[in-house]
Amino acid sequence: MMFNNRLSFFMGHFGSGKTEVSVNYAIRLKGKNDNICLLDFDIVNPYFRAADAKKHLNSNGIDVIIPMYANTNVDIPALGSDIGRVFADKKLYGVFDVGGDDLGANAVSRYKCEIEKDDYALYVVVNTRRPLTDSPEKVVTMFHEITESAGLTPIGLVNNTNVLDHTTIQDIAEGGRIISEASEMLNCPIIFTSVMENINGEDSNQHLCELLHESGISGDILVMQKLIHLPF
Repeated sequence: MMFNNRLSFFMGHFGSGKTEVSVNYAIRLKGKNDNICLLDFDIVNPYFRAADAKKHLNSNGIDVIIPMYANTNVDIPALGSDIGRVFADKKLYGVFDVGGDDLGANAVSRYKCEIEKDDYALYVVVNTRRPLTDSPEKVVTMFHEITESAGLTPIGLVNNTNVLDHTTIQDIAEGGRIISEASEMLNCPIIFTSVMENINGEDSNQHLCELLHESGISGDILVMQKLIHLPF
């Protein structure tokens, strides 16, 4: 079910890693479609934003639309008018990195009418190693807060469980079990699992995927590069 929709929205709590997921998703999508645009829809958090990866994305032939004043000393909430072309150009595939929590999701609701008329998928990214999403019940609460603010129905969940450089396959597998429980409670599937390349010292993405499947992770896996860093 990955890469099937023209518009893809990634939402989640602060610290869920949705920005890293959206950037890597756009790069993988580029292998299937030529006309790709990543939209930094984060009008809340000045750090860990998709705009930080603009140079790398541009070098991969991916256009990047960022909020006005992003990564400047006047980093204020302001979405530019050029966002409209993503809805107008039906040959363009758009990947949206949405701001964290219900406040960030509210930016999506501004374009609800345009989105609902289009071919879209909304993903809720979950990192169970964050305190606000470390149990099935908390994941469910977060899910409802964000989706109600966005005013749209998600296609599913993304398991992005990690503790940065200390992440193990066991961490991801345990996260998968927690999110699976939430998935059943919400009647909303886990669409894919995202993982950084080279965890546990693995230098083969194929072998990494095999190990994850052996640990109980099912479905698609997005192996990611580390592209988002603090600007200091």
